[in-house]
Amino acid sequence: MTALWTMAEAVAATGGRCAVDWSASGVSIDTRTLQKGDMFVALQDIRDGHDFVAQALEKGAAVAMVSHIPDGISPDAPLLIVSDPLEGLEALATAARVRTGAQVIAVTGSVGKTGTKEMLRTALATQGKTHAAEKSYNNHWGVPLTLARMPKNTDYAVIEIGMNHAGEIAPLSRLARPDVAIVTNVAAVHMAAFESVEEIAREKASVIEGLSGGAAVFNADTETAEVLAEVAQNTQVLWFGETGSDFRLRDVIVGAFDTDVHITFLGKDRSFTLGAAGRHLAMNALAVLAAVHAIGADVETATDALADWRPPVGRGERWVIGKINLIDDSYNANPLSVAAALDVLAHSTGRRIAILGDMLELGPDEIALHTGISQNDNLKNIDKIHCIGPLMKHLYDTLPVDIRGEWFQTSDQLAAQIEKLLADGDVVMVKGSLGSKMGLIVDAIKNLGDARPLNETGGTA
Repeated sequence: MTALWTMAEAVAATGGRCAVDWSASGVSIDTRTLQKGDMFVALQDIRDGHDFVAQALEKGAAVAMVSHIPDGISPDAPLLIVSDPLEGLEALATAARVRTGAQVIAVTGSVGKTGTKEMLRTALATQGKTHAAEKSYNNHWGVPLTLARMPKNTDYAVIEIGMNHAGEIAPLSRLARPDVAIVTNVAAVHMAAFESVEEIAREKASVIEGLSGGAAVFNADTETAEVLAEVAQNTQVLWFGETGSDFRLRDVIVGAFDTDVHITFLGKDRSFTLGAAGRHLAMNALAVLAAVHAIGADVETATDALADWRPPVGRGERWVIGKINLIDDSYNANPLSVAAALDVLAHSTGRRIAILGDMLELGPDEIALHTGISQNDNLKNIDKIHCIGPLMKHLYDTLPVDIRGEWFQTSDQLAAQIEKLLADGDVVMVKGSLGSKMGLIVDAIKNLGDARPLNETGGTA
């Protein structure tokens, strides 16, 4: 077992105390996914993590970080006692960042954070030991957890940073101390917590507050580009996009399963293939390549690697179920990501079916933002749209009759009818906010037959 943290290192980092010696090979905050040898951090949520310490130790945790000795636990058990476990986790994160020589890239934005993080992992993995979270760990727990899990010998680290209220990004960026900070885009997301899109842009741009003399990578095509530039006026900025001056998108050919991309970067031309379909993914790839350049890695090697990239679970992942193609984009939704998903569907081959659930947290304009989808140019290339939820009912009522499918109040109601709504040869895209429970639709489609990831089928349905 390779030690990620020894008792002496953790005590020095956190200022805690421990009665026995130990070493941990990982860090966990959830006993359901805890691995033997992990340090278990007892965080306070709806349930108190201290209630799960006994279970963690029984599963083979090397140590539990706690604020007190839980009931029923021996004082001689491997416990790292700190004043507050979350502060202890943040202290481990700080120490992990200090002890590594890794180049760190922070990724934020309204849409595409996790996909961009995974693209960076793919782009850099052939150039050095690369560390990134397995999932979308981007909040006040996820960022310190990702840092605390970073091995000492990491060459490149990718840290995803998200937000749902003002003042959330800058402290996480200061914790990560990135060498490069990416803002993928800015859109009307989480509008219930902000007065305007400009406020969201300022919050996203605050990711530069943790930069240690490095560069920001910004989307030149976003409507709030001037706001980003204003916030970063004393920071080196690399701009990407169709109007980007540093990494510019020249041409995109979206296929059924991949995307051919032609770019100009810093005066050089480069064409490459991205291993997934989507114009929006080509834009994310530009941000990735700008960050690769900014940390001194090789851009051309990175473009070669992107041919093997695939979308993360629930973010455009492709499946084949019998003779049905599924685009699983069910993880979350907002107007920008729905438009991108419709574009991917429109470029697919077969009878094109969209299943759309409510987009949540959009603020006072939520009805207009839902009905606005009816004006999307890609609808002319989509055969049927089924809608779920009270907000999507507003879209349903404004759809052209020839593509208007069925409307259901809840996702489980549609899931029960899925066999009647699909046929062999269909390509179906599922999209909606987490609260719309679109995963039930995805599961129902997969249960129609033998479900296989597209890349296991040789690239054909």
